[in-house]
Amino acid sequence: MKPIGTKTDEDWKKELTPEQYRVLREAGTERPFTGALLHNKESGIYSCAACKAELFSSDAKYDSGSGWPSFYQPITPDALTYLDDNSGGMRRTEIRCSACGSHLGHVFEDGPEPTGQRYCMNSLALGFEKSPSA
Repeated sequence: MKPIGTKTDEDWKKELTPEQYRVLREAGTERPFTGALLHNKESGIYSCAACKAELFSSDAKYDSGSGWPSFYQPITPDALTYLDDNSGGMRRTEIRCSACGSHLGHVFEDGPEPTGQRYCMNSLALGFEKSPSA
């Protein structure tokens, strides 16, 4: 497997499903209320579906009612890269995986305490690793 920084579009197309490629590499969005991880209540770690970098803990997940998995903070501050997104006539902050540059979703300032942030992520952009049972 090639190091992440040397992967071409063709490499990504071989590794991702067409739907994942559209979201992760072309900054697409899945339809609300359709994602496999939206209602996941299990304990564990959410990672980037492209490179497997750890992004969010289930402890920070909450039901925002938005139709996408939502979190109030990343697992570490440097796990995510923030970009201005003025597409579609809106001002938003796009979230990308810091490890591979894949599009994950957007962050909004209408989340719960303690951060007031709502990291609104595409299920297709995430993997999930269940915590081992105690």
